[in-house]
Amino acid sequence: MNKKEKKLLMRIIIAGAIFFLAIPIHNSEKLGLTFLQAPIFKYIEFSAFLIAYIIIGGEIVLRALRNIKSGQVFDENFLMSIATIGAFILGEYAEGVAVMLFYQVGELFQSYAVSRSRRSIAELMDIRPDYANVMKDGKLIQVDPDDVAIGDTIVVKAGERIPLDGVITDGRSALDTSALTGESVPRDVDTGDSVISGCINQTGKLTIEVTKVFGESTVSKILELVENASDKKSKSENFITKFARYYTPVVVYAAIALAVIPSLIIGASSLEVWKVWIYRALSFLVISCPCALVISVPLSFFGGIGGASKSGVLVKGSNYLEMLANTEIVVFDKTGTLTKGNFVVSEVNAINMSKDELIEIAAYAEDYSSHPIAASIKKAYGKTIDSSIIKDIEEIAGHGVQATINEKIVLAGNIKLMKLKNIQYEEKIFTDTVVHIAIDGAYAGNIIIADEIKADSAQAIHDLKAAGVKQTVMLTGDAEAIGKKVATQLKLDKAYTELLPTDKVEQLEKLMKEKSSKAMLAFVGDGINDAPVLARADVGIAMGGLGSDAAIEAADVVIMTDEPSKIATVMKISRKTLRIVKQNIIFALGVKAIVLILGALGYTDMWGAVFADVGVSVIAILNSVRALKV
Repeated sequence: MNKKEKKLLMRIIIAGAIFFLAIPIHNSEKLGLTFLQAPIFKYIEFSAFLIAYIIIGGEIVLRALRNIKSGQVFDENFLMSIATIGAFILGEYAEGVAVMLFYQVGELFQSYAVSRSRRSIAELMDIRPDYANVMKDGKLIQVDPDDVAIGDTIVVKAGERIPLDGVITDGRSALDTSALTGESVPRDVDTGDSVISGCINQTGKLTIEVTKVFGESTVSKILELVENASDKKSKSENFITKFARYYTPVVVYAAIALAVIPSLIIGASSLEVWKVWIYRALSFLVISCPCALVISVPLSFFGGIGGASKSGVLVKGSNYLEMLANTEIVVFDKTGTLTKGNFVVSEVNAINMSKDELIEIAAYAEDYSSHPIAASIKKAYGKTIDSSIIKDIEEIAGHGVQATINEKIVLAGNIKLMKLKNIQYEEKIFTDTVVHIAIDGAYAGNIIIADEIKADSAQAIHDLKAAGVKQTVMLTGDAEAIGKKVATQLKLDKAYTELLPTDKVEQLEKLMKEKSSKAMLAFVGDGINDAPVLARADVGIAMGGLGSDAAIEAADVVIMTDEPSKIATVMKISRKTLRIVKQNIIFALGVKAIVLILGALGYTDMWGAVFADVGVSVIAILNSVRALKV
């Protein structure tokens, strides 16, 4: 409990004690306590109830007055103040205090539920580093992460949190990434690996070269996403806000009509008649307070966002959570999304030389290239390259490279390069990326590079279809044979290949026309070239662990684990959240309608009104908290 909640609890206890001490005097006739019926006790009763009212309800009356002054008349504070002051005027002191007392109990319950939800997310996202150990002149200096520059060297000891994104220059360790990804299994890292801020170094000491300033680091962006998530309201929340704006003045005027019209018809001159209908009107006001709706709907979405965060998925707003529940088509990028984007040499086909010799000559030809395919060939070679024997390197855009190695002219590239240089080769259809090699004008063989499919990609497609997604589609810039192979393996409904970034946007536009009017389309990607498509889709989902900054910035949902199966998880969370929201709306409005009719007809008094209002709020809040549990 925070300080505010503790103060409210103390006021409830004090006001409650005074209230219950005054009850015997209030009910002295019913209880047969004649000595409490003396005139002096009437003053004591009024004073006790008034003190209790000021303690428990004074704040609400002052709030109502401040709101009226600022032009915000019709809210729950106004309803409570009018109803309870009216009860005092009618001599119903006990009921006036009871309304405020139980209303504040409901407020305490609401505050605790919201704090619990916030605390749950705060614990999960407690990843902001307090300091960074910077190496300067051979000494470690502890500084604020904001003061560390790109290129600085930091040291992270075992048990410490990595303060900034960077590359390990020395050391190996296991990292606890659970706060970022929800993944409980530690990630092993070694020299040369990239690491992201927010992870906890579990075992060895790491020396890291900083690659991003704190404001641009992963941890900073995640915290910003979570802090701003509640700014973007869902349709349900906007509906409740508009509903309360019109609903409150309507019920106030209805209460006035309930107090005046029957009194004028039945007996305009009878004080008792006026008293009966004014009492019913005041009960009507208490019942009509829309607290349950105003509290529970945003709380449900807040819980849903918290639940998604626990699973390693960051949703940038409750509107996106609502959209995910109505997603009909999910479109995927291939490399880095469905596949690892981690190219490996899967096959070597050599002609008139050994496989090792072909890999060696290809590695030398690709020595100056930083392309992932070139990197995979150099990794497969695994030896130090003597750059002194490499000459006359020429990169032929869209084709490959030509280099002179040991006085031999070597070509390494795609089929277009072989055709360009008139190299004779055997025609064959490949379903993976192929690097063709030619030496001194003669075809020497080829190296097949495969991009591994992520372990959970097939499960992701299966889960999405089970969740009711009608179409799963892949858009890729890869060759048709490669794209079709991946699509077949994963059982995707459609695959569009050999697409440029602009082609992807055009294809997405066509798919948008295929969905039904109220349905949504989600696009999942990870690269810089995916940013335009992520921004265009109804819901953009980025792979946040290894994805580019541009993709994460453009996306509405970020999957920190890089696991496509989490898309189905967050959809389940969104649908559960929406079910809870609908339950709360139907329950709150249904109970309100019934009790309002009963109150207007005189079948329930102000006590019943209090329990109807506070009871509905408490049940709705309890239901909302369920959204946190995944």
